Amino acid sequence: MTDNEIEEIIQEKGLNKPRLTPEMIADVIVSEQYHVFENTSLTVCCLTLKNGFAVTGESSCVHPENFDAELGRKISKSNATDKIWMLESYLLKEQLYQSTK
Repeated sequence: MTDNEIEEIIQEKGLNKPRLTPEMIADVIVSEQYHVFENTSLTVCCLTLKNGFAVTGESSCVHPENFDAELGRKISKSNATDKIWMLESYLLKEQLYQSTK
């Protein structure tokens, strides 16, 4: 299930308390870079965030003949984006916590 499919379900259910959305995650990303290491199927995605922090995601396949550069970029970006969800979730939770003190 994609982030957008999950967001659609959340909207349908009216779950509108403070939370993150796929758009909020996309908005903190200012650049993306990809690197495939020579003689490997390892793809690394580096996403740079608005504040200058960088997160990485990786993808690799077992057999070199299965390597697909576009798929490697998509998977490595998805893995990097998952890390942003975690970081931004922590930040929002901390902000909510601080507002109750």
